[in-house]
Amino acid sequence: MGLVCCIKIPDAVPMKDVDPYSVDFSALRVLELVHSYGSFSRAAETLGVTQSSVSYTIERLRKAFDDPLFVRQGGQVVSTQKCDELAGQAAMILAEFNRMTLPTDFDPSTASGVITIACNYYERAVIIPDLVRVMRTKAPNLKLKIISSFSSGRQRLSQGESDILIGPMRVPESGFFGRKLLTDHYTVIVPEGHALQDGVLDVETYAAMPQIIVTYGSQWRSRYLIEVEDQGLELNSVVEVPSPAMIPDLIRDTDLIATVPARVAAVMGSDVRTIPCPLPSPFDVMAYWTERTHKSPMHKWVREELSKIVRRLVTLDS
Repeated sequence: MGLVCCIKIPDAVPMKDVDPYSVDFSALRVLELVHSYGSFSRAAETLGVTQSSVSYTIERLRKAFDDPLFVRQGGQVVSTQKCDELAGQAAMILAEFNRMTLPTDFDPSTASGVITIACNYYERAVIIPDLVRVMRTKAPNLKLKIISSFSSGRQRLSQGESDILIGPMRVPESGFFGRKLLTDHYTVIVPEGHALQDGVLDVETYAAMPQIIVTYGSQWRSRYLIEVEDQGLELNSVVEVPSPAMIPDLIRDTDLIATVPARVAAVMGSDVRTIPCPLPSPFDVMAYWTERTHKSPMHKWVREELSKIVRRLVTLDS
């Protein structure tokens, strides 16, 4: 694992002169973060300390475990095998300790804390508004922090930057817990008064229509675009945007169409009309979390509220 840092790396394994039993949870957290981020500076930023403080802690850990932990290799700084093992064990120890600090009972009406969810536009438009209303009603002292996930969602979850990852992705690795929230599909939207607003699209006509393509900053590719490519077609893209957020304004009074998830189209207001997409490309929206929060009463409550929200959405579709 490559590291970006400015520290002195020992040329030889240091002699052990720090008692391993003096290593505390804070030091293990430093080791886990540096190993996970691949950066001393990012670990320091996350912990709210200076980089020199992180370097000092790593130096103590080198001496305690009689191992350099991070060494020069091919012009880069990499973790040793023992460091990899220690970081994995530290993550488990810290997760267990975190569970020990949690209250056995959870009352949302009096609970305080911060829930961080990594997600993108779809979840922010379709799911998060209802979660905000639920939390303000049932758990007014809980704070909700929303961060973008894109292609780094799994990493942000594993590094503890988020408590829950929500999105249309699969996380097959071990160490993650997952739950399907709902299934959606793509639909075509057109502005009010568009010539096709009451029409039916075949695949060839659909591909030829001038349209707005949502690129998600090139960090995510919609499933319908993959199916278009698989059929050997090319969409008539005349506008590319990183998010569906401004599409209703962009297509107003034009001949443009756009393809978005059906539930996103449903919250876009009365200025757009929907037409069945010839490539609906169904996809699942998943929720993932890690061992760190798996048994936390607060996080279990939030996950259950998310499940209730999507169950209501699915019921409304029926």
